[in-house]
Amino acid sequence: MRFPTVRLEKYVIMPNHIHLLLMLRDETAGASPHPTLMQIMGVFKSLTTRKQNMKTGRQGEKLWQTSYHEHIVRDENDFLFHWTYIDQNPARWGGDEYFGGTP
Repeated sequence: MRFPTVRLEKYVIMPNHIHLLLMLRDETAGASPHPTLMQIMGVFKSLTTRKQNMKTGRQGEKLWQTSYHEHIVRDENDFLFHWTYIDQNPARWGGDEYFGGTP
């Protein structure tokens, strides 16, 4: 495991985006310092792009946008709100502006 102090709490993979609810635990990471969210996302994007390119036989194919949206969960209510949002996101896909293709 690359980042032992990071726990994936909830996720959903949508046709054009992904939601992740990560817990960055404040515990000893051994010789490794605590990773930043930017480092975690960089590794995630790099590994998934490499795997997809190997699977499709393509090289240099861009899979992810450069940036990402982040939100720091402040309390239990905020956590539950985002958990529910991720859980219910697939049901809202039909109303997404990209549903059925790129506009």
